[in-house]
Amino acid sequence: MKFALAFSNTGPFSNPDKAVAMAQAAEAAGFESLWTVEHVVVPSNYDSPYPYDASGKMPGGEESPIPDPLIWLSFVAAATQTINLATGILILPQRNPVVLAKELATLDHLSKGRMLLGIGVGWLEEEFDALGVPFADRGKRNDDYVAAMRSLWTQEKATHHGEFSNFDECIMRPQPVNGTIPIHIGGHTDIAARRAGRLGDGFFPGKGTHEQLARSFDIVRDTARQCGRNPDAIEMTTGGNGAIGPNALNEVKGLSDIGVARVIVPSFLFYRDTADSLARYGDEVISKIN
Repeated sequence: MKFALAFSNTGPFSNPDKAVAMAQAAEAAGFESLWTVEHVVVPSNYDSPYPYDASGKMPGGEESPIPDPLIWLSFVAAATQTINLATGILILPQRNPVVLAKELATLDHLSKGRMLLGIGVGWLEEEFDALGVPFADRGKRNDDYVAAMRSLWTQEKATHHGEFSNFDECIMRPQPVNGTIPIHIGGHTDIAARRAGRLGDGFFPGKGTHEQLARSFDIVRDTARQCGRNPDAIEMTTGGNGAIGPNALNEVKGLSDIGVARVIVPSFLFYRDTADSLARYGDEVISKIN
């Protein structure tokens, strides 16, 4: 089982010194990756319902700092050696895929192959409006952008013709260290699960009981088979609030039994005494599982 930290670029870890200290402590404790979140802007008094809280609002309020995930990951990459650098999630339809492909490949190159790309289609319509990106077609735009980026990462002279992105024989260097960058599809809906089965290297549902997760994983695998893909090659990741505390080992085992390969625990649970609490988690959970 892999262990990771969610919301790594939020709260006190938006501070540069605390970000580096946390990243180094997580690496030393045996965490496999750091997962960042993003919002370019949060329009005040937004009406779009946040899907991961019954209140319909994001935790922390609109004014909580959320550093750009790729810049934050680049910053901590320079202070670490082995821990992987992930977005969980980056809102792909809001970005230019050609520019983003270059940014991700550069970060992967400089970090010696540590980049993982978690993507989602977004939920905050008012943010799309502020960026001038249509909200209604974000799903189709997302899928087109995935294909565009993969062509740039894998082809010597990349060509892609899609509904939203078009280019011919474009050379992009550097390309990713391992030939491409793994793309993990975020989201808790059946649509997200099917998207992961069609085109994802991984699936990262944002919420769900063990039963709900198992059902979503089945959708991923069934869709992969229908598309002629190997379902076992799609890595399952999930949040693990329950993987903290006295029942952590049982929770992790239960998640493993339904096919989870990576448990992401919230970084905010380690805000106090960060280095010591991460080290304890490494001793009491990670070392007992792996």
